[in-house]
Amino acid sequence: MHQRRATRGLLAPAPAPALALALALTAAGGCGGGEEPAFQSPPVDQPAGWSDELALPEAIDENPDPRIVEIQLEARPASVELLPGKPTEMWTYNGGLPGPLIRARVGDRLIVHFVNSLPEPTTIHWHGLRIQASMDGTPGHSQPEVPPGGTFEYDFVLPDAGFYWYHPHVDSAHQLGAGLYGPILVTDDDEPDLGDELLLVLADVSLEEDGSLQAPDVGGPLATLFGREGTALVVNGRIRPTLRARPGLAQRWRVVNAARSRYYQLELAGHTFARIGGDGGLSQSPKMMGRPMLTPGQRADLVVVPQAGEEPLVLRWLPFDRGYGSTEYRPVEEVMAIELEGDPGQPPPQPPAVGREIEPVDTSGAEELDIALTLNPDLEVIELGINGVPSWAAEPLEAAIGDTQIWHLTNDMEWSHPFHLHGFFFQELGPGGQPALPLEWRDTLDVPYHGKASFVVRYDDRPGMWMFHCHILDHADAGMMGMLHLGVR
Repeated sequence: MHQRRATRGLLAPAPAPALALALALTAAGGCGGGEEPAFQSPPVDQPAGWSDELALPEAIDENPDPRIVEIQLEARPASVELLPGKPTEMWTYNGGLPGPLIRARVGDRLIVHFVNSLPEPTTIHWHGLRIQASMDGTPGHSQPEVPPGGTFEYDFVLPDAGFYWYHPHVDSAHQLGAGLYGPILVTDDDEPDLGDELLLVLADVSLEEDGSLQAPDVGGPLATLFGREGTALVVNGRIRPTLRARPGLAQRWRVVNAARSRYYQLELAGHTFARIGGDGGLSQSPKMMGRPMLTPGQRADLVVVPQAGEEPLVLRWLPFDRGYGSTEYRPVEEVMAIELEGDPGQPPPQPPAVGREIEPVDTSGAEELDIALTLNPDLEVIELGINGVPSWAAEPLEAAIGDTQIWHLTNDMEWSHPFHLHGFFFQELGPGGQPALPLEWRDTLDVPYHGKASFVVRYDDRPGMWMFHCHILDHADAGMMGMLHLGVR
């Protein structure tokens, strides 16, 4: 049996050789009820040009060494046409929306020669990557802000397979909302081919009728409190693009939610998704779901088998209850159209499961932290915080290399908060402190309004200052952010 090697403590053996592995998912509801799988065997390929409308620009590797990816990345203003005939002046990486896809393999060294051609300082945070603190892009802690006209060289090794992304960490809500975000795909040579793959970068943009960007403080303090959601949904920098698909042929969708505040709950009417992974790569086993949801910052690895039905096939955004005002009078919105072409094949044999070995983190002797996500009562000046203290007045938390901590997150506010820890994967804990199943590695976890969430994290040998914050970036900028000082005991 094919075995996948251990990658920095993340074990991943024996997924199937190809994702004719749609895990017996069908347009009629997947594997429920004990019925025989009815998905179709894949034809030779997808229709010609099946994903052309969703093509991502790719960063150019300038280094001939096969284990070094060396690229140029410039933050600069550029004109992007989102509404027909109405160009939008945005802030971009290398002139495109999103920024270029960075492709690499586990163990590759990534060198990024970064130039800031914006009128404001900025940095780049490599969301989800377990790299050294000096490369994490946290201004004032891991690096100084890169001034207008300035440069910085990011240089690190990529330890884990998965789908990641990059974005600024200076005036984050404004800069990301203006267009500064891009994807990173890290593959493992030992991971088998899981079928036709589509990379989806979900976001939204706040546009005026003439196509110009809305002011970053539109809506005032109340909009900061809610978290600003854009007026137009975009996927791979386009509004409602079209994907062409062969009916019955499984597709693997790697998805990142790069929106400032919007939770993405997705629906493909009549279809079931297999969620085979998330933030930190493949999970222990698949989980079947009809409406996958990603908070800002999260990723999902999904398998779906498009099938014909009575209605046109459209991937839709559904309002998700993240608190007051998030579902009331809000319409369903269309994300992406899917046009089916060709005839389906014959049902294949029952496929094996997809997954990898993940051991639960040992919580014995772990230090327990109580983390409250808080709001001051003065709505004229929105000030959020951790344990009642905004980020600019907070002292860092302390931990040492080799420590294990359990973070208990409490949210008494009227809005949910996606909580992100820089630099480390953690495991969610469920009721009674038991590991949430299926096991997977996360870096972003939803803390529901008037609710709680917990996770366990073990710190490896990467000392330094590490940020944690709400990934509704208006909330982070308003103070719901802190630092963890990881030292040597």
